[in-house]
Amino acid sequence: MMLFHSEPNPEFNPTPEQIEEEVKAWQDWMGGIGAQGKLKNPGEALGFEGKTMHADGSITDGPYAEVKEIVGGFIIVSADSIEEAIQLSNGCPALSSGGKVEVRDIMVFDGM
Repeated sequence: MMLFHSEPNPEFNPTPEQIEEEVKAWQDWMGGIGAQGKLKNPGEALGFEGKTMHADGSITDGPYAEVKEIVGGFIIVSADSIEEAIQLSNGCPALSSGGKVEVRDIMVFDGM
């Protein structure tokens, strides 16, 4: 799984053209992974609203009220190793805007 992290920027107000360019960059990058037969799930972009439940039962507004970065979305790829998945993350549009890609394995349990 690739998780896309970035720092929130409430002042960023992209033009329609910038949004279109960003969407195309993501489509092109993910299309390249798909062309290799490695894209298992294109994931979803995550919204900006939410709440967080804490172990003590308290609830705070926002999924990132206490942190300096957000998880903006995810995809699931098929790779034989973390190293191969890292190679697939090359060219991710999140990287061009100062973000980062976290690559994690997904644990699969029989019978679940």
